Amino acid sequence: MMDTAILTEILALKNASLEELNAKYEELYDGKTAPNINRIELWKKIAHKIQEREYGALSAEAETAKNRLIGDYDPINQRALRSSTAGARDKRLPIPGTVITKNYKGTHIQVKVLEKGFEYNGKVYKTIGAIAKAITGAHWSGYLFFNL
Repeated sequence: MMDTAILTEILALKNASLEELNAKYEELYDGKTAPNINRIELWKKIAHKIQEREYGALSAEAETAKNRLIGDYDPINQRALRSSTAGARDKRLPIPGTVITKNYKGTHIQVKVLEKGFEYNGKVYKTIGAIAKAITGAHWSGYLFFNL
């Protein structure tokens, strides 16, 4: 269980400015300059380092096992889960059954990835771009619109 003080420190940084996060990163990483990444990703790296500082890093054995599992079951690229459909589906797409969410102009959008197509508002679309067009009224790359 995470110590309340650690959790409080991490949560306090969630709303910190990019400049404050860069300073905290440099403090935690012995003067190293923060990588050029977005604020949320930087906050995650800092949160990880704070926890590592308090509880210790993974052992070499655990790190190796973690990297092996990521290689086999990468939750972002779904390599192992895609093996049966390799070449048939665009690799940028999540596996069927995944729900893609996006907030657009105050509306919460949910799109379910199907084996062949996508479901949005009870209607099946052939492409993710068709859904982006239905939502915005303009031609969009579906991958760009949904950040895939």
